Amino acid sequence: MLKTRLAAAADAPLITRHRRRMFVDAGRRDDQVLQLMAQVHEPWVAQAITDNRYLGWLTEDDGKVVAGAGLLLLDWPPHPLDPRSTRRGYLLNVYVEPEYRRRRLASNLIELALAEARRRGIRVVALHSTEEGRRLYESAGFRPTNEMFFVEPIEP
Repeated sequence: MLKTRLAAAADAPLITRHRRRMFVDAGRRDDQVLQLMAQVHEPWVAQAITDNRYLGWLTEDDGKVVAGAGLLLLDWPPHPLDPRSTRRGYLLNVYVEPEYRRRRLASNLIELALAEARRRGIRVVALHSTEEGRRLYESAGFRPTNEMFFVEPIEP
């Protein structure tokens, strides 16, 4: 039987594994960059959960975690999309184990995250999507934006 629960700091290794698998499944090679990311992510997400900046949900099947998602609460300047708020949400680490996909688990986790954002008065929630995930997020009400990135190269 599937049950969803809130993530705890002790779930940081699992959330980090999901994050790494998410990038690998999206086509990134499982390389040294992902190893470094995982090493830094695990203590970061544990602390963010402890500080209530990261809210996570994990779906279990008979005690085995099979899906997860997180909502990062960010300080953000007032913006035309939400001129009264100084906070924004960021949906991340949405991952479903391959054998559990196509069962609406990700959709359910996204709805939990969006409901929590609404409960907290957060009107703007952003995310980054793969091409494969775009339809899922659009069906939940997300829309494409004109966001761009500047990224410094990683030093070896």
